[in-house]
Order: sequence, then structure tokens, then C-alpha cells
Amino acid sequence: MAKRAPALAQPAIDLDPQAAAPLYRQLYERLRGQILAGRLDAGARLPSTRTLAGTLGVSRTTTALAYDLLLQEGYIESRVGDGTRVAHLRAQSPPTAAPQRGLPVSRRGRLLADLPYPEAAAVREVGAGEHPFRISQPDVAHFPYATWGRLVARHARRSLPDAALYQQIAGYLPLRAAIAAHITLTRGVRCAPEQVIVTAGAQGALALVAQVVLDPGDPIWLEDPGYTGARGALLAAGAAPIPVPVDREGLDVGAGGRLCPRARLAVVTPSHQFPTGVTMSLRRRLALLAWAREADAWIVEDDYDSEYRFGGRPLEALHSLDDAGRVLYVGTFSKVLFPALRLGYLVAPAGLLPALRAARRYVDIHPPILEQLALADFIAEGHFARHLRRMRPLYQARRDALVEALREELGELLDVVVPQAGLNLAAWLPAGTCGRAVAGRVAEHGLALPTLSQFSVCPLARDGWLFGFAGAPPEALRAGVRRLARTVRAEH
Repeated sequence: MAKRAPALAQPAIDLDPQAAAPLYRQLYERLRGQILAGRLDAGARLPSTRTLAGTLGVSRTTTALAYDLLLQEGYIESRVGDGTRVAHLRAQSPPTAAPQRGLPVSRRGRLLADLPYPEAAAVREVGAGEHPFRISQPDVAHFPYATWGRLVARHARRSLPDAALYQQIAGYLPLRAAIAAHITLTRGVRCAPEQVIVTAGAQGALALVAQVVLDPGDPIWLEDPGYTGARGALLAAGAAPIPVPVDREGLDVGAGGRLCPRARLAVVTPSHQFPTGVTMSLRRRLALLAWAREADAWIVEDDYDSEYRFGGRPLEALHSLDDAGRVLYVGTFSKVLFPALRLGYLVAPAGLLPALRAARRYVDIHPPILEQLALADFIAEGHFARHLRRMRPLYQARRDALVEALREELGELLDVVVPQAGLNLAAWLPAGTCGRAVAGRVAEHGLALPTLSQFSVCPLARDGWLFGFAGAPPEALRAGVRRLARTVRAEH
């Protein structure tokens, strides 16, 4: 139960022994806040550490530590014979907003600041019951934390003393070997461990590639609609994105050739296109590889969530068809395990490795080593494969529940595309329907639904909504669809 100080010249002080912050920190923050707010006047005498400790029912060490912090930061003063008093702080004018013109921000900085980021809903701290459709959000409740904790603890005790200094730029070699073995077997990505670079998620891999293969102003093909994170990483490198339309066969290579035949790079999600969910056809894959050879261009294959495929064996990667060394393959563990695990990887042709490793030295040197040590064992000991086997049927059941509910409740409105892989589902609205206007009204009822047009640069012939289904149980998905249907019907 919270303990209260008596009402002296200052408001009551509440301390919560159950809070994450230690009691001395809580006391420091309460007193600091009251001083800054003017509720404790300059020069006011504070009770002694012994008196305050007795009043609050805490140890004298707690009050002494809080006073010491306040003293060091100049909020209080202490003199022998005069006790402890609130310091006379110099009056400060409230900060005023700087004018928008003349801000020392680069053109790239302004572009990034203005770039819409619909994926942000995935990182909001909202419970699944309130927001069941968060996109690209795995169910973290089913992750084997006990196993992961045991591996982390084991390496913290045994391995970390020998790995506490700087490690290899490309990442922990046993982890790179485990990644190479896994993607060779499951995705047809034939590579040696030396070709693998461990990165801070897929985003870190995209940023690293952009720094090495692009110069400012270089044109690049981006899927339209497509992943905002890729667009942001390439804008940050000063590239000039060329939006290339996506249809039922994936990226339209012919359209890309007409828009900009000599682009330097193409970024694609061929196994499960984001956000539409289509799979790039073999015809388009071969055409894209032929274009890269002819244009002396690179292809980034972002294989972000194909581990979760619900119909048979996962499709082999575009990388497996590449015989000219033009494809850089990107994968991530954030979507497969849990988002806070900021580990991904890049598989690069041998000729690019020296430049990639050199650039890495000036970015983040290497990801945190403890997580790499634990993940290497997590894969090698079979926990990773078991987790995938356990989660696939769970996610498939959630996908099926969402599809069934959408068809029952909104079948006359939505054209639902049943995904064969991944964590999201696209549903198209009738032509002429403004998805953003409806989504705005839906948001007022607690449901955040990004529209497909939010991921697009050029206008779409039809708009739609993107639903995440992996982060909520079937009953929450069905309830969310019923709320959505009631809102939509109320508008009509």
C-alpha cells in the first residue's frame, strides 16, 4: 500500500513499494516535480532525512539518496546549522517553438519526417483486445521464454567473459552458420556463413545495403504499394525512389523498365508482397533477374515473414534463381520470434562483402553479442524449428477465423484475399470507396485499420484495408470484425 507524508507546506508524497522504480527514485521525482511546479517555495526548509524517513515509513537510506540526487542537481541546498532548503532556481522562460523556416534539417531529414508510417500501429502499446488487427505483430505470449531465458543466462555466465570485447563485424560466426544452414534448407538460399551479416533487424540490413550500393540521387525501384520502412531507409541514403506498380503477379517489371530502365536497385518482397499478399510469379522473377543483369543493378529480396506459410513447403526464394550474383537476401527474426529481438541478417554476394563490412564499422560495429549467442543455440538445439511448427497452425486458425468473420459480416463490401503466408491479410473495398474516410470513422470506435492506399505513392484503382491476424486470438478477431461491421453499417 502507498505511504503518505503528512500535509506540511507541500502536497502529500505518494510512494509505491510495488512500482518498478526504487523508492529513493520515486521520492526524488516527487520532490523534484513539486519544486519545478512551484509547490515548494524557494528557501522552504525540508524535513531532515531522519524525520522524512519516519513520516514515510521508509529507511533513512532512501531519503538520504533522494536528497543527495536533488543536491547534486541543484534543486536543494544544504548548509551546516541551517538544514536543507529548496534552492533559489533561476527563472526560465518557457521554450518557444522555433520557426519552421530555416531549421537546420537536411532535405532528407524533412522527407523522412514527412513520410507516413502506417506500420507504426504495430509498435503502439495497445492491448490485443483493444486493437486486434495490428499488422505484422506475432503472438509473443506463446514464445518459449523459459528456454530463451535459460540460454541467455547460460551464456551470460559462461560465454560473455570471453566475448566481452569487440566481436566480428559480420556477427557471431556460429549464429551466421546456423542462419546459413537454415535458409539453405528451408528457402533454397545457398550461401556460406561468410556471406551472412547479422544486422539490427531487416531495417538494419536495408540501411546497410543503401549505404554501400547507392550514391545520392540514384534511382531505385520500389513496389507500389510497398513497405514504408524500405522507402525510408533508401530516402535516408539520398536515393530517388521510383514507385513501380504491383499487380496479381507482383512487381510489374515491364512498367519499371518503362519508368526507369537504368535504376540502380530494386527492393521486392516476392514471396509474400507487402501489403497486398501476392506472390511474384516465376515469369516476373525471371524478368526481374534479367533486368538486373542487363542494367547492372542490384535486387534486395526482403523475405520478411515467409517462414509462416500455411500451404505446404515455403516457396524457394528469388535468391535461389540468381546465377549472376545480383540478389541480396534479407531476413529477420523480429516477425518470427518477437519484435523486441532486433536481429536480422543480410546474405550478400562475395564481391560486396568487403564494402559492407567496412560500412558496418561506422554504423553500429555489430549487434549486442549476448542475444546472438543465445539465438545461435536456440536455432542449433532445435527450439527455433519447434517454435515455427507450433505457431504455424495457430496462425492459420487465426487467419481462417478472420477470413470467415469478414465474409460473414462484410462479405458484400470487402473482397478478401486469403494469404498463403505471413501475418497480415488484405481486403479490397469497392471501386470509388475512400478507404481512409471509412478508416477514420472506424478509428473513432477504437479500431485502427491502415488502408492499402497509405502504403502507396501513386493512386490505386481500388483502396482496401490491411488486417493483422497473428497477434490476437480468434474470439478477439471475430469481436473486432463485429465492431467494424456495426460501425460501417451505421455510416450507411
